[in-house]
Amino acid sequence: MKRRHLLCLPLLPLPVMTIATAIAAPTAAPAALTTGDTVPWPQVTLLDGSRLGPEQLAGQAVVVVFFTTTCPFCRRHLVHVQKLHLAAAGRPLTVLAVARERDADLVRRHVQKMGYGFAVTADYEALTALLATRNVVPLTVTVDRSGHLLRAMAGEMAEADTMELLALAAAPAPRT
Repeated sequence: MKRRHLLCLPLLPLPVMTIATAIAAPTAAPAALTTGDTVPWPQVTLLDGSRLGPEQLAGQAVVVVFFTTTCPFCRRHLVHVQKLHLAAAGRPLTVLAVARERDADLVRRHVQKMGYGFAVTADYEALTALLATRNVVPLTVTVDRSGHLLRAMAGEMAEADTMELLALAAAPAPRT
């Protein structure tokens, strides 16, 4: 089986603001992060109603996957992400999928139908502003155990490439 080479894209901030949005927005949106930056994890609500934020992610490597329920590439990619999630059990690695749909019930039905066991949120605004400077799905973002942004990988990944993300959990733990 031939492995696909990944295109690792640096996360570059792409500010898009018009005079109208600058006047209408009383506070500026957070700037997108770049490789090596510390991720200031926001609190997000997962589909099961629980919350995920900085306390739960401290010391964890994190794989964040942005997807839509209608994207066939996302569906295939998330099958590999599910295998990664299962293989990561007991390791310091959290898998978080971020649905770009606003309808949480639609996303919940999709996740249930597909049998995904990893954490999923439809609370995407804050995570998109920080981590997804490109409007592409699937988009896989990796963060090391010390909370530093490693890279963003646009597009569907092969299973072997997705499983290589387990190495994030084996990286040295952050020093306190």
